[in-house]
This record gives sequence, C-alpha cells and structure tokens, in this order.
Amino acid sequence: MKRLNAILSASGLMILALSLPSWAQTRTLPTQTVTLSGTVETIDHAKRVVNIKTPDGKFGTIDVPTAATRFDELKVGDKVSITYNNTVSARLKPPGEPPVNTATGTTTAGQGERPGGTASMERTMTATISGIDKSASSITFTGPNGWKYSRRVVDPTVLDKVKVGDQVDVTWDTDVTVSVQ
Repeated sequence: MKRLNAILSASGLMILALSLPSWAQTRTLPTQTVTLSGTVETIDHAKRVVNIKTPDGKFGTIDVPTAATRFDELKVGDKVSITYNNTVSARLKPPGEPPVNTATGTTTAGQGERPGGTASMERTMTATISGIDKSASSITFTGPNGWKYSRRVVDPTVLDKVKVGDQVDVTWDTDVTVSVQ
C-alpha cells in the first residue's frame, strides 16, 4: 500500500497545488477515490507484498504494512477489494509563520471471519517553491527531509501568483479500507 499511497498522495497534492486560482485561502479538492478489486495471485510473506489480478486481467502490487496483523491469513485465490480515499488541501503560508511537518494515523483490524481493516492518516507539511519554469509551465516544491517534486501546471496563471521561496502548507487526509471475501 505504500506504493499506492505515495503515488496517489503525490498526484493529488500537486494537482491541487497547481490548479488553484487564488492562494489567499485554503483550497480543498474533492476527494479522490481509487478502488482495486480482484483475486490474490501471489503473496510474498517475507516482503509483505501481494499481487492482485483485476477482472480485466491487469495486475496491481500492494505493499502490506506491518500493522496489518492478519496478513498471514490471506491466501492465493482470495477475492479482495481495496478502496483508497485522498483529500488534499493547500494554503500559501504568510511570511514568518513557522513550518509544519506532522502526521497522525490510526489502524483498525477487521473483526470478521476474514482479514481486512482500515487505516487512516493525516499529514501536513510545509513545502517551499524551489523552482518555476514558465516556458515549460512547471513548478518544483521541496519539503522536509529533502522531499522534492516537480509537476506541470494545469493553470499557468498560477505561476504569476507565486515566486521561488514561497511556502505552502499542504494537508492530505487518506484512508484505506481492505476487505477479503
């Protein structure tokens, strides 16, 4: 799930941050929901990785966190459904406001006969605009621990409203629900 979470969180983050018409207040995108359903094809218990084959014949790889206590109950052939919800908001920080980098989360193991459960996380971090390329309509952000991300800007007028060095607080709320039939 780490791969799925990282990809979806980053894409939702940057789509929001780069499509805002005004940076004067916090803006929130509608919740992005992704569902992966299919049959467990392979399980690597040592690496905690599961490959799922979807009804259309494609494969998805899921990293299972150590918090998933019933992982060993999963079997090849099980039908699974994973729903990922991501809501992202961004706010241009006023000068002098201290940076933030917080994360909180919870997990709940499924109580039924089959394994499953939920996990949720809220992450807020301050990212600094470290590059703007108007000719390519792109922007680059740098955050805590060397986190760096560049993205094409959907609305190029945003580039006229920000400058290198501006700081943006980005908050994303994610939740994942896993069920095994």
